[in-house]
Order: sequence, then C-alpha cells, then structure tokens
Amino acid sequence: MSMAIDSITSMLNQGTSTNSTQKTDSLKNSVSGLSSNSTEEELKEVLKDFESYFLEEMIKKVKETFSHEDEEEDSTMSQYSDMFMDTAIEEIADVLLDEIGGGMTQQLYEQMKRNYNIPTVDVKQV
Repeated sequence: MSMAIDSITSMLNQGTSTNSTQKTDSLKNSVSGLSSNSTEEELKEVLKDFESYFLEEMIKKVKETFSHEDEEEDSTMSQYSDMFMDTAIEEIADVLLDEIGGGMTQQLYEQMKRNYNIPTVDVKQV
C-alpha cells in the first residue's frame, strides 16, 4: 500500500466536524507543504500531527456512541462543554500517541520518505 500526500488529504476531508475544521485545515496545509525538499524532521512532525488527529477523531466517535446528551441543554453551556471536551480529547490523543502510539506514524513516514525520495541525514556521533 502506497501512501501519498493526496491520500492523507482525502482522509482529512472525510467526516470533519465544525469544531475540528480549523485543525483539519492546518493539517491539510502542513501535508500540502511536504515535498522531496522536506526534511525528515518536517515529515515526522506532520505525520505525528496526522496520527494524533486520527486518534482524536476515533475518541470523538467513541464518545458519541456512549453520549446521552439532554436535548434541552442550554446551547451556550453545550458550546462551552463541546469546546472543553474537544480540548480534553486533543490532550488525551497526544498522551496516547506519546505513550503507546507512533506505529502508524512510523509506517507512514517510511512510505512517504520512499515515495518522495527524502534523503536520510547521517548524524555523526561525537
């Protein structure tokens, strides 16, 4: 399976909620900025952000599955609650990624590095 920038961008276009539109747009811009001139660090950072976003979306779907929100809830309180929950989910996704994740990031990194011929930087040990 070959992963390219277009594939990641199409994944970002699917199922985005209004609360995550800004983050999705930011990720699209980061992904679009990748090229054969990108460094390994730039590629790794973009892919880590993508995997974190992917985890966030999964957590949000799980939350929706178990959520039994009261339809008569005050809309202002609902907006604040949604904003807080989105922030909490972002933090949880980042912690999960740092603690147990990264496998998808590594696989995407290796594929895209090959696809875009991003050179490996040899760092000499001192």
